[in-house]
Amino acid sequence: MDAAVNRRDPAAGNRGASGSAESVRGYAKGRATRQLILREAVALFGEIGYRAASLREIASRCGISHPGLLHHFASKELLLAAVLAERDAADAERFLPPEGSGLDQLRRLVALAEHNAAAPAIVELHATLSAEATDPDHPAHGWFVSRYAQTRTLFRRVFEQARADGVLRPDVDPAVAATTLAAIMDGLQIQWLLDRDSVDMVAPLRDHLNRLLSVPL
Repeated sequence: MDAAVNRRDPAAGNRGASGSAESVRGYAKGRATRQLILREAVALFGEIGYRAASLREIASRCGISHPGLLHHFASKELLLAAVLAERDAADAERFLPPEGSGLDQLRRLVALAEHNAAAPAIVELHATLSAEATDPDHPAHGWFVSRYAQTRTLFRRVFEQARADGVLRPDVDPAVAATTLAAIMDGLQIQWLLDRDSVDMVAPLRDHLNRLLSVPL
């Protein structure tokens, strides 16, 4: 190697290392800010609905400027999409494994209901946005249409697995049971939001599922 090419400022390597460290810190700070924005958006959307919420209010709750928020989410529609995706990804990873016995997967759905009972802001967000999104012009309309289709497909596969395992009553149609289950879970959430002292989201769900099975859940 030519000596001239190999001649370097001794501090150059340190500057490079320092730059890398600063980049890592900057990335971590940016990710933390993004997560904070998502949390505050979930809270505000759940409190007053998507349409009434403003990016300026979310930025204020986060302690950042409006332009600072726009650096992470260029529009309210993009923020909404990120909120919805974040919530579903977390729930799917924790409660909806892609495999397992039918009973195990149904038990995990009950566990999801138990989890939701401890996270009212998320339940409020889903209930508020799903109602608003029945309007075809709502930015989340397409997302909810797709989500419910995917949910019905997932639930149908769970019931089909239960049938293959020999634990589903023979008169239960997995497709019908899937649609009914989605309706029951969301309906219980709404009733619970209206009267949390009187409505239990978990017990009626478990009772319904037990009526579909030939063995106790």
